[in-house]
Amino acid sequence: MKFTLLVQLSWRNLWRHRRRTLILITTICVAVGSVLVLNALLRGMQMSMVETAIDNLNGHFKVVAPGYLDDPGIKKSFRFEPSGHPELASYGIRGWTSRVRVPAVIRSERETRGVQFVGVVPGSEDISFLGDVEIDGEYLSGPDDRRILVGHALAQQLETGVGRRVVLITQGVDGGNRESGYRIAGVYDAVGTGIEKAFVFTGITSVQELLAVDAVTEVSVRLTEGVQEPPVLHRLTRTFTDLDVRTWQDLEPQAAMMHEMADATVSIWFLIVMGALIFGLVNTLVTAVMERIRELGMLRAIGMRRGAVIAQVVIESMITMAIGISVGVVLGLLGYLWLADGIDLSAFSEGLELTGIRPELIPRLWAQDVVLVVGLSLVLGFLASIYPAQRAVRIQPLDAMRR
Repeated sequence: MKFTLLVQLSWRNLWRHRRRTLILITTICVAVGSVLVLNALLRGMQMSMVETAIDNLNGHFKVVAPGYLDDPGIKKSFRFEPSGHPELASYGIRGWTSRVRVPAVIRSERETRGVQFVGVVPGSEDISFLGDVEIDGEYLSGPDDRRILVGHALAQQLETGVGRRVVLITQGVDGGNRESGYRIAGVYDAVGTGIEKAFVFTGITSVQELLAVDAVTEVSVRLTEGVQEPPVLHRLTRTFTDLDVRTWQDLEPQAAMMHEMADATVSIWFLIVMGALIFGLVNTLVTAVMERIRELGMLRAIGMRRGAVIAQVVIESMITMAIGISVGVVLGLLGYLWLADGIDLSAFSEGLELTGIRPELIPRLWAQDVVLVVGLSLVLGFLASIYPAQRAVRIQPLDAMRR
């Protein structure tokens, strides 16, 4: 039997029961559309956690002295000459910067708090959150600037503000205390209050002079979007042979774990929704076969082969899935476009900050997710049609004609 004839028979059979067919197609549309929209939201949460981890002074990679992460301090510093590493401008690297970061105590006229005192090269901090924050006051003018930037939440705790002076106390290489007064150049407003309370920034030269060292404690490297991490990690490891090169996953294990959980969640949600849908599809196809026992028996009696019967049932299933998936993808894309400007989650900002998700959730719809949903839906639709097709070919022509 010609394939075109089988398609015509299958198409006509579908619309013999319009209500049942339309209900099934609607169910498939809703399932596929909801999976795509939820995938976009989960991917948005996933990428928000990754971007927060990378922006949090980590970059995609961080070069540190061995043992620095276990015992951070100026004793675990190293000399770094940018001119000796031209490879930092290649390999798909968007930018890099060196810093001096040490634990410190900041003291105002009224309060004292523990912070991370970070000496930076202001012009190179566009690879971290510091390059995007809003600042009340002035930004640091350069690596020699002896003023400081404090977070909005920390300024409130210290009951201080722009133009006021504070004292910072930290520990030198010899273990002795180093203390110096600084004037607040600006107050920055970061995504989360945790960041605002944790970091105080000044020019890198200022910190080096305070600690009497000519070294840095870290070099952060950020990649261009879309560049694969493993090749760059391999090259950096070969370049900095006597130092540790850590990925953002090493530096932010909680964010890395939740990133992996998001991948698993996408797959689990798809299997749950499509699994329930397949049961409905199988039930519908079996019902359709049982209602057409006499018809199928007659077709077998006049010479239709078993393979043609199986093909007809499978084609009916695939046509139903194809229509439902096509409309479902369109609905999913429309839902994504409706939410594309972002969802304001600022009401839950305190809880989201613990997971690294930003208050504004931007959905991300990846082409590979759409292809995966469409491909797996068609495969599951094909597998779901096998059992009803087997039921159809078991019908004996004479038995069917007697019914």
